[in-house]
Amino acid sequence: MNPQNISRLIGIAILIFVVVIMASSGTYVIHPGFRGVQVTLGKVSPAFKPEGFGFKAPFITTIHAFSVRQQTQEDKAECYSSDLQQIQVDLRVLFRIPESSVVKLFQEYYGDPFANLVSPRVHEAIKEATATQSAEQVVKNREQIKTRALELARRKIGELLVVEDIVIQNIALTKELEQAIEAKMVQEQEAAKSKFLQQRAQIEADTAVIKAKGEAESIRIRGDALKENPTYIELQIVDKWDGLTPLVVGGGDNFVLTMQDLERLRQQREHANPSSQSAPAVQRRSTARQ
Repeated sequence: MNPQNISRLIGIAILIFVVVIMASSGTYVIHPGFRGVQVTLGKVSPAFKPEGFGFKAPFITTIHAFSVRQQTQEDKAECYSSDLQQIQVDLRVLFRIPESSVVKLFQEYYGDPFANLVSPRVHEAIKEATATQSAEQVVKNREQIKTRALELARRKIGELLVVEDIVIQNIALTKELEQAIEAKMVQEQEAAKSKFLQQRAQIEADTAVIKAKGEAESIRIRGDALKENPTYIELQIVDKWDGLTPLVVGGGDNFVLTMQDLERLRQQREHANPSSQSAPAVQRRSTARQ
């Protein structure tokens, strides 16, 4: 090849290379879940770039991408209760960047949005929420602490970022405080048990009194009924009579024996004197029951 053709090939190659460079630097792609901020020669465009493909001025324009998806960050906050007890709270913060705040965040804030904006305000909100309650109440009222801290954090951050939720994973107290709370809980449980036993004893006593009053009232009513109806006793005697005629065995003082009593006496005598003759008949006569 002559030198002229070689020079022509080199020129074509350089032209193709320049075209490729220009094309690559003159286009951009914003991925799903992201928004772009356009900066041209140090000047920020007021409108964000939506996701998708676009063109830009090559070499002088840069596109910075920001995620607008919900993000989750773990964090720890050290705070104090109203009784000046140290508490460590392990939490998760769910937040996202609104697309309308992407340009403002890029212009006015530097670094990670969570570390610079969300975390300090969440810490401050947690401290304010726990400072109004004792350490024992903080442990018991975890949901109230979370709700109050979320409300305060949203108010402090404003509309620049959206705090979706604050999840309290653990509340750690000092060992001495945990032991003191445990001992107090045991005492409260024993006191509640004693109170329950006292209430049950009182209920049983009240029940016995009510039962006794009922029995006394029943006896009184029956006594009044007998006074008004004397023949009721005779009716009860007739109902209880087994149909046997009572007998009187003569002697110094007459006494009443039934036929069953006489038969039992005869059997006892025969058992005591099996060789003796049967006892003479006992004079009997009918009589009315005294």
